[in-house]
Amino acid sequence: MKKAFLTLTLMLLGLLSVDAQNPYRHFTRELPFAMDEVMAPLFPRNTVQLSDFGAVGNGTELCTEAFRKAIDELSERGGGQLVVPRGVWLTGPIVLKSNINLHLEAGAVILFAADETLYPMIHTSFEGLDTRRCQSPLSANGAENIAITGQGVIDGNGQYWRPVKKSKVTAAHWKELLAIDGSVVKGGDIWFPSRGYAKGDSIADMNVPRGLETDADWESVKRFLRPVMVSLVNCKNVLLQGVIFQNSPAWNLHPLMCENIIIDRVLVRNPSYAQNGDAIDLESCKNALIVNSRFDAGDDGICIKSGKDADGRRRGRPCENVVVSGCTVFAGHGGFVVGSEMSGGVKNILVEKCQFLGTDVGLRFKSTRGRGGIVENINIREISMTDIKTDAITFNMYYGGKSVAEMLADGDNPDNTTKMPVDETTPIFRNIDIQDVVCNGAGRAMEFNGLPEMPITDIRLKNIVITAKSDAVFTNAENITKENVNVHLIP
Repeated sequence: MKKAFLTLTLMLLGLLSVDAQNPYRHFTRELPFAMDEVMAPLFPRNTVQLSDFGAVGNGTELCTEAFRKAIDELSERGGGQLVVPRGVWLTGPIVLKSNINLHLEAGAVILFAADETLYPMIHTSFEGLDTRRCQSPLSANGAENIAITGQGVIDGNGQYWRPVKKSKVTAAHWKELLAIDGSVVKGGDIWFPSRGYAKGDSIADMNVPRGLETDADWESVKRFLRPVMVSLVNCKNVLLQGVIFQNSPAWNLHPLMCENIIIDRVLVRNPSYAQNGDAIDLESCKNALIVNSRFDAGDDGICIKSGKDADGRRRGRPCENVVVSGCTVFAGHGGFVVGSEMSGGVKNILVEKCQFLGTDVGLRFKSTRGRGGIVENINIREISMTDIKTDAITFNMYYGGKSVAEMLADGDNPDNTTKMPVDETTPIFRNIDIQDVVCNGAGRAMEFNGLPEMPITDIRLKNIVITAKSDAVFTNAENITKENVNVHLIP
């Protein structure tokens, strides 16, 4: 008996020791799919202070060169921690290198300068398409073992870059916008920060301009090419922890083609009127944790993507092996979202123990003809929602750039009866499990609107309670299993 007890004790101590080495290990236990353990990166014990490189945290003097010098010195020493102390550190773009931990102490604010000349144009991907954009305020490309940690704030000065719709702001705010020199108003209800921005908008497919051939052509619409705030491309072993990310020019956090990434205890926020102000867009990434974090944005909250149309299919990298746990989304177009750029595929996703409070939609799956790609093996459980403006759960295969609220307001009614040929451009959504969901207050319980040539298939709904103004609607949806699904209609 004593020997058995001793053996059990040693086993438990061994498990505790393993978990102490990796506090994120439990997120990848007993998943409904195979996923490797994800560990936070480790760094050499080298430490430098930003203020030792000539930076002044008064909010007026540019610290771009100080950031560059500090990162270069740390990199030459094999890496370590760059400490940003209390203060407001005005800067142009910051580029992280391998083995660097950008650590913001309490009271530290990194404020990116409102000056487009500081952000050169680069070749990149935006909204799933290969294009040019201004360099992101904070970026890394091909780096390994990088982190942004601490208790401070990273602010993208997004109001310098973003357009504004009159309907989304107060009369006083609109009046302030009209007084800004060089700005342009289109149709009386959309404000652009510059004439170059208005020109770019006039020739754009969604937010990617077309027909630009020379460098001068691209320069003429530079403000329109507003960047995502944090761009991490082809990086491996990434940790974002504890920091507030706010006020981004376009999307806030954009990990693209990254592997082994942890987003933990961050707050990501944008104004409610921020156009394309997604909180986080995880695109074509593998082995990712988004845990214990809060998102409050004017567009989608937690969004999973994998490229758009031919560009996305050519890249051919799905977003896979992702756990979203213990997160809260306060506002925006969707709480948890897949698409609409999902041409490389999305698979092996677990979303659990999350709250969506006041979002337009709770669980949002969106795509359209032309995307291609397969979305499958999505597992969603233990979700609580309140005050959902439109659908608690929606599958919409006719996405055209509008939020669900805008579609309803505009009376959009797509043709969902005429079949089109099935080919590589036909999106496929299948094998999705949604259970243990409570929604107190929605416009409509659910909408499944699939393609007649490719219905949404094999969706399992279990233990779901929704209080809504209207019932669920299912169109072009096959093999939908319902167990203990209750919709309570309210006036």
